[in-house]
Amino acid sequence: MSHTPHELAEEFPEHVDKMHDLKVANGHFARLFDEYHEVNRAVHRAETRVEPTDDTHLEEMRKTRMRLKDEIYGMLTA
Repeated sequence: MSHTPHELAEEFPEHVDKMHDLKVANGHFARLFDEYHEVNRAVHRAETRVEPTDDTHLEEMRKTRMRLKDEIYGMLTA
């Protein structure tokens, strides 16, 4: 299990400028971006036992994070 926060700027460093531009210009992207960071922080807190949760909930949060990340990446590369 990784305890590394999966921040989008670290995941997609080549798209940092485009992420900023999309956050400003595209409300849907901004909502996805914010939701990703909210879920990502919750996963990180659970993994580091700051806010423990059961395995099923943690797995669901990870799947949500991955779905959001895939959609964000799709918008970044469109």
